[in-house]
Amino acid sequence: MKLELNRIEKPYVFELENENSAICKIDSSKDIGGKNKGLTPMELLAGALAACISIDVLMILNKQHIEPKKYAISVDATKKNSVPSPFEKIHLVFSIDAEIDLLKVERAIQLSIDKYCSVKASLNPEIKISYEVIFL
Repeated sequence: MKLELNRIEKPYVFELENENSAICKIDSSKDIGGKNKGLTPMELLAGALAACISIDVLMILNKQHIEPKKYAISVDATKKNSVPSPFEKIHLVFSIDAEIDLLKVERAIQLSIDKYCSVKASLNPEIKISYEVIFL
C-alpha cells in the first residue's frame, strides 16, 4: 500500500491520495485550528473500522445468499481526555433490513470483530468496541 499526503491549505488541510487516485480530504479538529474542510484523523480511523467491519459483514452475508437492500452503520466514539487522546470506546449501530435473521447478522459482526477485520486487529486492544443491530 502506498499513499501520498499533501498539504493543500494552511494550517492543517491535507489531501490523501492512494495509488488509484482516490482522494480523501483531512483536516484537524477546530479546537487546534482546523477549518472543517475534511475528516479528522480520528474520524477517519473510526470510519475505517466501520467500513472494514461492513465489508466483512456484507461478504459473510453474501456467501449465505443474503443481500441487504438497506445497510448503514452509525459510529459513536469516545476519546480519553488526555494527551494523546486515544479512543476509549467505539459503539457501532448497524441498521439493516428487517427480513434478515438477527442471529446471522450478529454472527457476521462478531466474526469480523474477532477474526477478520484488519482495522480492528490494528487498534489497541484496550478500546472497548460494542454494537447493536436495528432493523429497518
